[in-house]
Amino acid sequence: MKFTSAALDGVVIIEPKVFVDERGWFMESFNERCFQEGLSGLGLSVPKAFVQDNQSSSKKGVLRGLHYQLGPHTQGKLVCVTQGAAFDVAVDIRVGSPTFGKWYGIELSAINKKMLWVPEGFAHGFLALEDDTCFNYKTTNYYNKDSERSLLWNDPALGIEWPPMEGYLISEKDQRAPLLRDADLLHI
Repeated sequence: MKFTSAALDGVVIIEPKVFVDERGWFMESFNERCFQEGLSGLGLSVPKAFVQDNQSSSKKGVLRGLHYQLGPHTQGKLVCVTQGAAFDVAVDIRVGSPTFGKWYGIELSAINKKMLWVPEGFAHGFLALEDDTCFNYKTTNYYNKDSERSLLWNDPALGIEWPPMEGYLISEKDQRAPLLRDADLLHI
């Protein structure tokens, strides 16, 4: 696997080795030792063990996020797309961080097979670029409803450049999310 630091400290793009032949393809989608060595090789700390896997399926134009959990239930997320494509976004919400309020976006797809490591201290969201986009998340902490928070996906202070579409399909809860300036955040 190839590990590359993204523009935000701690966020990492992971590209698995894909073996292709006349039968199709094969890849190792997760290897704990490789994951830990890859992060360590970039000077990053090894996160807590993954404890929960989640999957979602979305129609084209579905925008989910920007979600995070407060301590002590903060989550690191290893995310990928196994069918379709998504524009994936991480936002630094660590008050005091030099990149506080900055975002990073990347296309994840079944074709490019890239993964994104989003550590604790970041809000996360994505826009499905195709129908039946299957999104997978490995998380370092269990979901906790009382700790769940979100940021408004189109907060002008964030300035996220979401891919243009005729319209986005967004849950009522995500449409009512607070602006960054009004949100409960993580202090480092």
